[in-house]
Amino acid sequence: MVAIAAGQDCPDFSLPDADGKLVTPGALRGQPFVLYFYPKNDTPGCTVEALDFSALLPEFTRAGVAVYGVSPDPVASHCKFRDKRGLTVPLLSDEEHRLIAPLGLWVEKQTFGVRKMGVQRATLLFDAQGKLVKAWPKVSVQGHAAEVLEAARALA
Repeated sequence: MVAIAAGQDCPDFSLPDADGKLVTPGALRGQPFVLYFYPKNDTPGCTVEALDFSALLPEFTRAGVAVYGVSPDPVASHCKFRDKRGLTVPLLSDEEHRLIAPLGLWVEKQTFGVRKMGVQRATLLFDAQGKLVKAWPKVSVQGHAAEVLEAARALA
């Protein structure tokens, strides 16, 4: 469950992208933006999602919408993932869960009977003022990027 509702402001954050450049909500003001949260670089579902958002990035750009992937992986891992897969969508590193946790996306998961904490796959679409327009709290990867693009186009 995402901890913010439609109409609420994006929580404040300052996260480095794969090149170490800091991204903040203030820097994104003036254009709608998408934050998609994923568990781990270079895993099957996360790779498909990143490739799909990268493939559609020119369409998001034409619609005037910025897109960022967010995971707890370190910057160096993002660089390796980006370069290995030819990703064009910017990836933000949230190693200390400064954005992931306040959004309610740092959750207990169970895999093969083992419980551990991890990122709930989710996507958030914000308007140009940084207010949440739409949330996808539990994402199924196939076709998701295209669904987000359609919602993003509706903001234009």
